Amino acid sequence: MRKALDTVNEWLGLLTELAKSLIVVGIVVGILFDDYFGVIAGIGRLMSQFGDAGFAGLLALAVMVMWYQKK
Repeated sequence: MRKALDTVNEWLGLLTELAKSLIVVGIVVGILFDDYFGVIAGIGRLMSQFGDAGFAGLLALAVMVMWYQKK
């Protein structure tokens, strides 16, 4: 059972790394080619949602950053 959980955890880690790489590539492509896929606009919408939520949004963002740094 432990080995299966370790395998799933490893896969999730690899998928997270892949997602981060794809986001970075999307941002670079958006900068170079006028945001063809809408990645930069999507990040802007996400940030505005955190800003619209006020303190709760700021707190949620801080929790996400701390959780990400822990890994």
